[in-house]
Amino acid sequence: MTDFKVDLSSLRRQPKPASEQAIAKADAAGEAHGFVDRAPRGRPGRKKSDRTGQVHAKVLPHVSEEIANEATRRGVVQGVIIEEAWEFYKSSKL
Repeated sequence: MTDFKVDLSSLRRQPKPASEQAIAKADAAGEAHGFVDRAPRGRPGRKKSDRTGQVHAKVLPHVSEEIANEATRRGVVQGVIIEEAWEFYKSSKL
């Protein structure tokens, strides 16, 4: 009885060619569903949302984690924590 062997050396993972047409089609489909690129070019952070006017703050990872933990502990969304912090900041200014 002979051993069964399969030569897999010719099987290699090949990246899919990303044609500009395919990328444009995917972008158009996303935009049709309301997904748009709000990232400003050449500037860090994100622009405010056109729909809600919400500003997306970029914070250090440990600050982000602390805000998320506090929101989870209190059962509120992170925006509530940030709004309360802003009110505290405004009331403590001299």
